[in-house]
Amino acid sequence: MLTKVYGSAVFGVEATTITVEVNIDKGIAYHLVGLPDPAIKESSYRISAALKNNGYKLPGKKITINMAPADMRKEGSAYDLTIAMGILDASNQINAIDIENYVIMGELSLDGSLQPIKGALPIAIKAKEEGFKGFFLPIQNAKEAAIVEGLEVYPVKNIKQIIEHLESKILIEPLFIDTKKEFYKNSENPEFDFSDVKGQETIKRCMEIAAAGGHNIILIGPPGSGKTMLAKRLPTILPPMSLKEALETTKIHSVTGRIKSHSGLMSQRPFRSPHHTISDVALVGGGAYPQPGEISLSHNGVLFLDELPEFKRTVLEVMRQPLEDREVTISRARFTVTYPSSFMLVASMNPSPSGYFVDANNPLASSPQEMQRYLAKISGPLLDRIDIHIEVQPVPFEKLSEERKGEPSKVIRERVIKGREIQTERFKENDTIHYNAQMSVKQIRKFCELNEQSKNLLKNAMEKLNLSARAYDRILKVSRTIADLDASENINPNHIAEAIQYRSLDRDGWLG
Repeated sequence: MLTKVYGSAVFGVEATTITVEVNIDKGIAYHLVGLPDPAIKESSYRISAALKNNGYKLPGKKITINMAPADMRKEGSAYDLTIAMGILDASNQINAIDIENYVIMGELSLDGSLQPIKGALPIAIKAKEEGFKGFFLPIQNAKEAAIVEGLEVYPVKNIKQIIEHLESKILIEPLFIDTKKEFYKNSENPEFDFSDVKGQETIKRCMEIAAAGGHNIILIGPPGSGKTMLAKRLPTILPPMSLKEALETTKIHSVTGRIKSHSGLMSQRPFRSPHHTISDVALVGGGAYPQPGEISLSHNGVLFLDELPEFKRTVLEVMRQPLEDREVTISRARFTVTYPSSFMLVASMNPSPSGYFVDANNPLASSPQEMQRYLAKISGPLLDRIDIHIEVQPVPFEKLSEERKGEPSKVIRERVIKGREIQTERFKENDTIHYNAQMSVKQIRKFCELNEQSKNLLKNAMEKLNLSARAYDRILKVSRTIADLDASENINPNHIAEAIQYRSLDRDGWLG
């Protein structure tokens, strides 16, 4: 007898429906075809034990299982439940009603209980698109899949439970989630707050500008000056994620199996901080079975690279294209996959190998030559993509010992949101641009017009400070954001003057 059951394969961040065809015939054999990986080939042992421990058996006949489309490689143990249900139905051990109208996924334990799977959200989205009635999956992934409206999601603890439901004996209640309610319930619970930061008013101002315009930023300062502390608080002043952004972000984390069972929808912007020993594949994604890297896990959030010069140069260079295109395309001989990667880059570094700026009175300080060699580890093309460079000085004792708390993140965020609203209105006719950091040269010329006084100020600054050519457009972008925070239609000289201060690494003679 031939039975068809349906599962799903996740490739990139999209799912493809897999038809699992099970045929039982005379003879004794077990054939599994359709490019399964070793984890799927081993499924027969898990399925045999799970069925036996729940009162069923693997029939002693010729079992042929085809996973179509047969030219697409399938991976992982999530097809255990799909194959097991196909075998039970094809061997007439169960009378499964409407089995062809459901997507069934889950890894089987030997006792028949189910282990969580990866990619539940994109699978649920695809199931709804293709008109399936429902989705049976492990209970640990149910909240994640239930985000998709219009699809019945059935949380399953063990194989016995799904059999009883399909035979109409004991029905499983589908899980329904109010997506909007779930989204807003979890959106306001920040772990960190800018009110915890003593002093550093200039750096906080930089962070506010970076958040308002979506600008990449690099913090340069000695150890203990608060670079990491400030970076961790940046997501708390970014505008709240929209529901669309939350779904995009959840989808990526779902593919890697990082969604917690109690949380279906990611409503807070991600903050990723990989160690400097990370490989280029781990950063951008890929591998034999492609997976999103750190830059995609940071999508709609912040990627923090601490001690930037300690990262391998090859690792840093692979970020250049994703920073520009806001997506990363991984091409191999057998596949090409694209992951979204629209993130804010926040980098930090010491100014020298010793960790300190040039100081004739400090015996630990490095020489200007040592500083230059250290800073040269970061390539010019990468610095081209970082709009704001700012020096971070240690906080004096008087500031640290103050009882008064700093300005809270909530207040700063309100100003950031107002600035973003102005940008949304400005770029409403262009779907690919949402904030100032994404402006092209053509748009910079259109939206960053300067009056004569501002032009002269910028010209004098570039000549006297020997600012590089790469600094010109960056200063205009940042000054546009500063003007937006002031709700100013025009870029005034004070906006240009402030933006010039945030290009430390472009100044000739900055090393002293």
